[in-house]
Amino acid sequence: MKRKVLLIPIVLCLFLVKTYSQEKYTISGIISDAETGETMIGATISVKELSATGTITNAYGYYSLTLPKGEYTVIFSYIGYESIENKINLNEDKRLDYKLSQDSKSLEEVVITAKKKNDNITSEEIGMENLKPQEIKKIPVLFGEQDVIKTLTLTPGVKTSAEGSGGMFVRGGNNSQNLVLLDEATVYNSNHLMGFFSTFNSDAIKDLTLYKGTAPSPYGGRISSVMDVKMNEGNNQKYHFGGSVGLISAKANIEGPIVKDKGSFLITGRRTYADMFLKLSSDESLNNNRLYFYDFNAKANYKINQNNRIFLSGYMGRDYFNIQDMFGLDWGNTTGTLRWNHIWNSKLFSNTSLIYSDYDYKVSIMNEGDDDFSLTSVIGNINLKQDFQYFISDKSSLAFGLYGRYNTITPGQVEFSEDSEFKPIELQEKYTFETGAYFGHDWKPSDKWNISYGVRLNAFYLLGPGDFYNYTDGIVSDTSTFKSGEIVQSYYNIEPRLNMAYVLNQANSFKFSFTRNTQNLHLLQNSNSSTPTDIWISSSNNVKPEIGDQISLGYFRNFNDNKYQFSSEIYYKWMQNQIDLKNGAELQANEFLEGELLFGDGRAYGLELMLRKKTGRLSGWLSYTLSRTEKNIDGINENNWYPAKQDATHDISVVGIYDLNDKWSLSATWVYNTGNAVTFPSGKYGIDGKVQFYYTERNGYRMPAYHRLDLGATWNIKKTDKFESSLNFSIYNAYGRKNAYSIDFEEDKNDPTRTVAVKTYLFTYIPSITYNFKF
Repeated sequence: MKRKVLLIPIVLCLFLVKTYSQEKYTISGIISDAETGETMIGATISVKELSATGTITNAYGYYSLTLPKGEYTVIFSYIGYESIENKINLNEDKRLDYKLSQDSKSLEEVVITAKKKNDNITSEEIGMENLKPQEIKKIPVLFGEQDVIKTLTLTPGVKTSAEGSGGMFVRGGNNSQNLVLLDEATVYNSNHLMGFFSTFNSDAIKDLTLYKGTAPSPYGGRISSVMDVKMNEGNNQKYHFGGSVGLISAKANIEGPIVKDKGSFLITGRRTYADMFLKLSSDESLNNNRLYFYDFNAKANYKINQNNRIFLSGYMGRDYFNIQDMFGLDWGNTTGTLRWNHIWNSKLFSNTSLIYSDYDYKVSIMNEGDDDFSLTSVIGNINLKQDFQYFISDKSSLAFGLYGRYNTITPGQVEFSEDSEFKPIELQEKYTFETGAYFGHDWKPSDKWNISYGVRLNAFYLLGPGDFYNYTDGIVSDTSTFKSGEIVQSYYNIEPRLNMAYVLNQANSFKFSFTRNTQNLHLLQNSNSSTPTDIWISSSNNVKPEIGDQISLGYFRNFNDNKYQFSSEIYYKWMQNQIDLKNGAELQANEFLEGELLFGDGRAYGLELMLRKKTGRLSGWLSYTLSRTEKNIDGINENNWYPAKQDATHDISVVGIYDLNDKWSLSATWVYNTGNAVTFPSGKYGIDGKVQFYYTERNGYRMPAYHRLDLGATWNIKKTDKFESSLNFSIYNAYGRKNAYSIDFEEDKNDPTRTVAVKTYLFTYIPSITYNFKF
C-alpha cells in the first residue's frame, strides 16, 4: 500500500512535466559565415517579442532555444554581420540553420568580444578575455608578426617576464600554471625563438579565449589560467591562397572546400629565414650558425549529415638553435585532434574527442675530442573526452562529461658519442593516468541574476614500473619497486566553481566568482624566464598536487551607448603545495631530482582596471594592474614570505588605433611595468684570493622598470572580391629604451675592490615592414 502512495506523486509530477513541456517547443541549428562556411562562435539569437529571451551559439556554432508555443520574430546576429529576422509559428520543434553575411558598411573595430554590445554587463563571465586575429591586425608588434599572446599581455592581469623570455604570467601564476589548448590538445611550450614569437600562427586561428578567473567546468589541470585556442575550419565555398612576407619570416595558407557546403580544409605554414642571410656572410663564425623556426597547421572537417560532423586537426612546430657546431638546441610541439559532433535532438549536443600531444627538446654539446653528448627530454599524452550540452530552456543549460588522459614523461636521456668513454644515462620514465567527470549549470533565475556553477572531479594515479624514492631532508631514505601498471600514488580532488552577475541595469553590473583548481604536472625552472629546457615532473609520492583557490569581485560599466566599457576587478588567490628549488639545484639528468625541491604556499592578489573604446575611427584601451605575488617555502628566506620571480607591482598598457580613411590606419602601444623580483648579491668576500658573492634574501631586489613605445601604420593597397593586399609598417621600441635583459656583477678592472653591475639589453628600436596578400 505504501508503494502505491509513493507512486502517486511521482506519476503526478511526470504528468505535470509532460503537460508543461507540450506547451513549449525548441528551435535549434548551426550559424555559419555565408562567405566561408565557418561556424560562428558566440552568434546571438534573440526574440523581438521577448526582450529578455535569447541565447548564443557554442564553440561549434550550435544553438538551442526553447520557447512557449506561439508566433515570434527571431533575430540571428553577429557583430560586423548583417542580421537575419525570421517570423516563425512555433507549434513544433524546428531546425533553423542560417548563414550570415558580412556587413560592408560596418566600421573595422578592435574588439575584445564578438558577442552583443553589452554582453560584458549581462553575462556572468568575469576575468575573461576573448580575441580574434582579424581584430588585432593593426596593433604594432616585433618584426611585424601578428601575435595573439603578445596582444593578451596588453590586457590587465597578464604579463611577460622580459624580452627574449618565453612565458605568460596570469594573476601571479607562473608560466607552467597556464593550461594552453590548441583544438583541445595541450601545448606545453607556446613560444618560438626564446619567446619572441608564439606558436600560434594568426592565419590558422579562429578564436582565442583566456580565463583568468573561473573557467567553465570542462577545463582543468592548471591553477592559474586556461587559454583555449581554436583553429579555423577552412572555407567550404571557394579556394583561397594567402600569406605574408616580412623582414625575418614568411607564411602562407591555402583553404577550400572538400565538398562544397559539406566539408573544407585549411593548411598554413610559417618559417623564419634569418639563418639564410647568415649563410651569405663570408665570416664562417656566422654562416655556420642556425637560428630559425617553422610551424605547420592543418585542419579538415566534413558534415556527414545534418546531425553529424567530424573534424581532424593537427599542429607541428620546431625551433633550431646552433652555434658554430659547438652548441645545439632544438625543441618542438606536435598535436593532433579527432572530433565528432553529434546532435542527438533539438536539446542535446555532444562532442567526442581523441587527442594527442607531445613536446620534446634536445640539447647537444660538441666538445673537442670524443666527448660530444646530447640530452633529450619528452612529455606527451593521449586524451579521450566525452562532452555533452543539454539546453533545458532559454534560462537554463547543462554541461557534463567524462575524460581520461594517459601521460608519459621522459625526464632526460643523456647520450655520448660512440668513441666516448662515458656510458649513456637513461633516467626512468614516469607514467601517470588522470580521469574524472564534470558538471556545470548556466542558470538565469531572473532578469537581474545570471549564475554559472559547477564541479569537477579529478583522480590522479602515478603508475609503475620503476623504482620510487622517498626523501628525508633531500636525502633518499628508502626505495620502493613497482611493477608495470601498479599504482604508486593516487590523489583525488574536488574542484567547485561559481560565477554570479547581478545586473543593476543594461549599463551596470556587479560580478563575483570563486574557483578551486588542482594541478598534477609541474615545471621546474632555474631562472625567471621560461626556457625550452625547463623540466616537467608529475605529482608523486613526494610531490603533492598544486591547489589554487581564487575569489574575485568586479564592477562593470558601459557608457555612451556601449561605445565605452569600463571594468574593475579585485582578486585574491591562495596556492598550496608550491614548488621552489634549493640553492644550486641541479635539474638536468638528475635521477634524484625530487630531492632538490622545497615546498610551501603562495598567494597573489591585485586590482585590475580597464577602459576601452570599441567603435569609431579612434579605438583602443587603457589597462592598469596593481598586484602582489609571494611565496612562503620551508627552507628559503628563513621561512618568511618573499616575492615570487614573476611579481610586478605596477603594469600599464595603452593601445590606440586611428582609422584615417579606407586606405590608412595608424596605431601605437605603450607599456610600463615594475621590474621583476630577482636575487642579487648583498656583499662579497674573498677565499684563497678569489671573490665570492654573498646572498641574503631570495628575490629581495628588482630589475629596472620596463617601458616601451611601439608605432605602426597599415596601408590597405587593394581590396576586391578576388584579391586584397596590404603593407604593415611598424617600429618596435620607438624611443630606443635599453631595457635590461639581465644584470651581472663583475670586478672593476681598474679597481678590484669595487664591483660593477653590467646590464645586457637586446633591442633598441627595430623597424619592420610586412606585405600581406590574399586571393
